[in-house]
Amino acid sequence: MGIVKISDLMHENLRVAGNALSRSINAQAEHWMRVGMLTEMHPDLDYREVCQLLIQAELSGGLDIAAAVTSTPPGKPRAPANGKH
Repeated sequence: MGIVKISDLMHENLRVAGNALSRSINAQAEHWMRVGMLTEMHPDLDYREVCQLLIQAELSGGLDIAAAVTSTPPGKPRAPANGKH
């Protein structure tokens, strides 16, 4: 575990969102980081699909970036190994 420095405004945004969603500031920050990470890795997914990936990851023992990169997003067909469709 490490320390991440954020702006006072972001800290306040985390506090407000965390309170609204019954999460601690740390839990809210981690949620936003997880959603952001998956959004960058899968820009074609909408928020619902990103949330499905988070649920699948939780059921599999937690979000692992290596597994997330190689997993098939929900509702998306996996491309053939040879790259042909």
